[in-house]
Amino acid sequence: MKSYYDLQQFLKRFGIIIYMGDRLVDLEMMEEEFKELYQGKLIDVKEFQEALIVIRQEALKEKQLKKQK
Repeated sequence: MKSYYDLQQFLKRFGIIIYMGDRLVDLEMMEEEFKELYQGKLIDVKEFQEALIVIRQEALKEKQLKKQK
């Protein structure tokens, strides 16, 4: 997983679609979903770690964009 889109596609395989209208909120929800999948042993530690890295990078980008506005 390397992008926001990759996260969405990965979650879609589990029937999870997240759209709250605010990208930061979407990222928070995605993080929670990935935690649930990991705790339920549906994904391995590598997938979980990759997802968290992408989520945090995307959240940082989004926060920087909001500061510029």
